[in-house]
Amino acid sequence: MDLFIIRHTSVQSTKGMCYGQSEVALAENYAQEIQQINTLLPKSFDAVYTSPLKRCTILAEQISNSLVIEDERLMEIYFGDWEGKLWNDLKGEDVTNWMNDFVRVQPPGGESLERLYDRVRSFLDDLRQQPYEQVVIVTHAGVLRCIWSHLIGVPLSNIFKIKVDYGQVDQFILHENPALDQWVARLL
Repeated sequence: MDLFIIRHTSVQSTKGMCYGQSEVALAENYAQEIQQINTLLPKSFDAVYTSPLKRCTILAEQISNSLVIEDERLMEIYFGDWEGKLWNDLKGEDVTNWMNDFVRVQPPGGESLERLYDRVRSFLDDLRQQPYEQVVIVTHAGVLRCIWSHLIGVPLSNIFKIKVDYGQVDQFILHENPALDQWVARLL
């Protein structure tokens, strides 16, 4: 199965803000970004899966005439009490503990990277059982990195070494045998 995994388009200035699952507005040029993404993709898909957050659904609904399916497992990591706050304003033992082990430690009221990974793995395992040939997934940077981790074997502790831009499109091949899964190309 061909997978085209897309990070949502640019958002309005949130530089330095921890926004995870918070709704944030798209940048003014989002329509041009969507148009550019669409020029790189095949014209039809069996399905388009998306995070239910608006920054993803807006793009998903404009990709093709395919069925658009929202799946909460594709939502960004939930930062709990840190949502909407500036990273520079976060202080204390909770932040130190998380920075020392961002894979297993969860922010207060939030979820750990391991939990996000488990959601993504569950989604991909279910997707692998579908009879689709071509699928689009519209999601977030954290989810995209967890997809890299699951499909290609990048350790969770190294996923932030993977550059993920707004509107980035990566193509993977999902095989019946997970050992044969492949990253094909970065299209944008």
